[in-house]
Amino acid sequence: MFTGIVQGMAEVVAIDKKESFQTHTIRLPEGLDAGLEIGASVAHNGCCLTVTGINNDVVTFDLMQATLKHTNLGELVEGDWVNIERAARFGDEIGGHSMSGHISLTAEIVQVIDSPNNRTVWFAMPEEAMKYVLAKGYIGIDGCSLTIGEVEERRFSVHLIPETLQRTLFGRKGEGERVNIEFDPQTQAIVDTVERVLANQKA
Repeated sequence: MFTGIVQGMAEVVAIDKKESFQTHTIRLPEGLDAGLEIGASVAHNGCCLTVTGINNDVVTFDLMQATLKHTNLGELVEGDWVNIERAARFGDEIGGHSMSGHISLTAEIVQVIDSPNNRTVWFAMPEEAMKYVLAKGYIGIDGCSLTIGEVEERRFSVHLIPETLQRTLFGRKGEGERVNIEFDPQTQAIVDTVERVLANQKA
């Protein structure tokens, strides 16, 4: 489980590509390698990956074809950066909202609006996915737990404070880039349940 509070950004220092499979090697920010063991879970842009090798602060992860296909991790090249969060432990403060690290789909950044001490980012997604996007609800974007701002047909916005822009990749993201989306599981469960009930009533 993850909290959606990004702990830092890590550089991708090597990518070993094989058929339908890749190994990514990243350099963790200072302190984030403490106590890390092979088999541990670390979220990259919100996607839960398993540690397969450790050499001080340089850590490797294996990515299967499904991960490469359904997330933005397959677009990475050496020198890119990812948002990082270590798995939550019992007793940790949940500063964001509970996240599984299982990406639902990717969304495209379609507009970035900067104003003093604030940035508003608009994202576009397929229409069928927008049912899980509710104004003032939670959503996970590249591993960040964020509150949804405005919702319009096939797009929605979030408002980012300077701390988020400094701590995460959102300070570097621009229009046309793709981000990983994890819907709030409670919202998803409620929407799916209501849909089933209404469908049964019509049957």
